[in-house]
Amino acid sequence: MGFQQGLSGLNAASKSLDVIGNNISNANTVGFKQAQVQFADVYANSLSGASANAVGIGVRVSTIAQQFTQGNISSTNNPLDTAINGNGFFRMIKNGAVTYTRNGQFQLDKNGGLVNAQGQQLTGYIANAAGVLSTGSASPITINTADIAPAQTAKVSGVMNLDSREYVPGTQKPVTIPPVITPIAFSPTDPTSYNKSTSVTVFDSLGNSHVLQTYYVRVDPVTTPPATAGTIEWNVFATVDGNPFDATGALTPAATTPTPIGKLAFDNMGKLTGAIPAYAATDPRALQMIVPVASGAVTPINTTANIKFDYTNSTQFGSDFSVSSMKQDGFTSGKLSKFNTAKDGTIVGSYTNGQTKVLGQVVLASFTNSNGLQSLGDNQWAETSESGQPLVGPPNSGGLGALTASATEDSNTDLTGELVNMITAQRVYQANSQTIKTQDQILQTIVNLR
Repeated sequence: MGFQQGLSGLNAASKSLDVIGNNISNANTVGFKQAQVQFADVYANSLSGASANAVGIGVRVSTIAQQFTQGNISSTNNPLDTAINGNGFFRMIKNGAVTYTRNGQFQLDKNGGLVNAQGQQLTGYIANAAGVLSTGSASPITINTADIAPAQTAKVSGVMNLDSREYVPGTQKPVTIPPVITPIAFSPTDPTSYNKSTSVTVFDSLGNSHVLQTYYVRVDPVTTPPATAGTIEWNVFATVDGNPFDATGALTPAATTPTPIGKLAFDNMGKLTGAIPAYAATDPRALQMIVPVASGAVTPINTTANIKFDYTNSTQFGSDFSVSSMKQDGFTSGKLSKFNTAKDGTIVGSYTNGQTKVLGQVVLASFTNSNGLQSLGDNQWAETSESGQPLVGPPNSGGLGALTASATEDSNTDLTGELVNMITAQRVYQANSQTIKTQDQILQTIVNLR
């Protein structure tokens, strides 16, 4: 029986060395999870049950358990590389077969799919043309590389301070009470006919840019009573590509009598109290005008384009005119220049026109018993009855790990520990061979008895 014990020990030590060697050989394999051999003792079966004095007959390999501990995360130069920091697996698919991996080395195939070296495609939630995710079942992710369509300007938001020390254009100085005013008709080419101006670029429906200039004219509160007592008002004029509005509110190159697109009112504390729009607006603090936007000098793109002006948070203090911000919501067309994966798996594309759009979202899968997964090679695992069904969801939620872009997860092999384990396994192998040698010597002694 000693031979059997020794032989089982040799087999166990050999298996341990195999696993250690495999761990060491995969020390540089991205996403690799080292394995550990677990042993169990062996006793002979008996009809009367186990005896208190029974001697074991050796050892056997109970299981080879992979250790799903976190590996170090290393940066790479590939923006498509993605590392999982925490629990979960990437969900891959090829020809309908679903597998799971921790290796996040991805690249784009000819169709824009995110694939690994084996041609398996990463799965997740798909985004429509507007960037809205469909969070039903996970599907193969394909990056849409089409140009982003232009958006016509619909709103201009400005935050500014109009200087309360400004005089009404044409006011004679020194100021008398009542003030003496020489009427000056507004003209965008006459700087004395307005107090201040600023500009912003707007876009038509085809993404063509146009310069929208706004002019601010102090209104005399004595000769022109404000709409509300105690307020100071400013007329707002506008031009597009140098063409002002006429008395009908239309924008034509032949306009000779520009009219205000609206009026801003401030109280005696310099706070914006409201706006009087030249055209209907639902926001009492906004102005709305009609802007016919043309492409070139001949063919108009749109006969009219309604642009709302929002001056919320603007002030009238006794300080110099200043523009804190002047934003608009239109943009020209743009090409996809790059995309990045966020911690929650959202893939966001950046375009040459400065816009961003959600292109999809990577999902992760977790299992109740990861050690129940079947190893397939190529850093791939398959679901089994022992692993349980996968729980699929967005990263950084529900116990799933977060993603790191332009990075990969290193092998979790502990080289120092494995080298120590190798020495231990070698000693165990030598010791078991020694038991066989000793048994052989004993038997030889018995055989030589005469």
